[in-house]
Amino acid sequence: MEAMVIAAVTDKIWMVLGIIALIFVVVLLLLLGMYIKIWIQALFSGAKVSFFDLIGMGLRKVPPQLIVSARISAVQAGITNLSTQQLESVFLVRRDPSDVLICVNALIIAFKANLNISFADLQAHHFAGGRVDSLVKAMIAANRANIKLSFDVARAIDLAGRDILDAVHMTVKPKVIDCPTQTPGTTMLDAVAKDGIRLLVRARVTVRSNIDQLVRGATDETIIARVGQGIVSAIGSSNTYKDVLENPDRISRKVLESGLDAQTAYEIVSIDIADVSVASAGDVANVGALLETDRAEADKKMRQAEAEGRAAMARAREQEMRALVQENQAKVVLAEAEVPRAISDAFRSGNLGIMDYYRMKNIAADTAMRDSIGRGNQPKQTPHHES
Repeated sequence: MEAMVIAAVTDKIWMVLGIIALIFVVVLLLLLGMYIKIWIQALFSGAKVSFFDLIGMGLRKVPPQLIVSARISAVQAGITNLSTQQLESVFLVRRDPSDVLICVNALIIAFKANLNISFADLQAHHFAGGRVDSLVKAMIAANRANIKLSFDVARAIDLAGRDILDAVHMTVKPKVIDCPTQTPGTTMLDAVAKDGIRLLVRARVTVRSNIDQLVRGATDETIIARVGQGIVSAIGSSNTYKDVLENPDRISRKVLESGLDAQTAYEIVSIDIADVSVASAGDVANVGALLETDRAEADKKMRQAEAEGRAAMARAREQEMRALVQENQAKVVLAEAEVPRAISDAFRSGNLGIMDYYRMKNIAADTAMRDSIGRGNQPKQTPHHES
């Protein structure tokens, strides 16, 4: 009886073990089906990857095909020290497959160009917002042109927002900047010589990149402003406009010697006066004559104002004198009004006789006649009374 029980238990144990083994085999076959193709591909490409690494990628939700393909590309390019863990670390930051492809492609290009750049440096620069492909291409171009450019400097320039590849190309092939910028309404620089003649000037500035100043240096606008200021100053110090027209290269040399590219991202190679001309009549070419005319007109208006002021004062004085005359005439009239009263008092007191009175009237009549003759009027006929 006991033997039968033991046999039954043993059968159940073997059955459970068989089920477990079957499940294990099924899982193993599923895993083999999922990863065998990738594993074989890596094996025959020389980029060996263990099955446990592939299973770990699946558990971490990392696409094995992406990681293995990236490693195969690196190994075929000659980079054998790039592990799957490094590739997984790039993917797990943002879980973006393009991050892995960008970093691996940049590393392959740098390795083939014999640039000493590590995968960790490219990864850090990529996640800092830099453009690793442009950075690597710029360093390759700088190396080919014998331009000293370290990875740290290139990384700083790229992270500062400058186009590092364009900057390296501009160092090899200088760029031409128009001064002033050719925008509507500002096609020529406006300057005036000492003789007052107004000149219109257009210059072309040839610049190349200054790698050491690309991060902190000023840009095109500063170069244009400084060159324009230098040209205007140089023309303003010329005695006559003819000196500028005869020797425009002297202006460009003077401006070039001023060190206008200090603290800028560029090095000025040359400054060429592309066009210089006297302003047209409609643009008031002789500014000096115009200023003299304006000054004379202002002096004229000032003198007229002063004359009008003096005339107004004279008219006011005339009115004052007329008022004074009227006042004195009023006093005379008042005094004459007292005369009859005084005569009457003299008659009463006996101090004035009738003959004295007629004699006084004759004198008054003679005085009125002389006064009338002096004024050009016909005198009134007043009878004379003999004493």
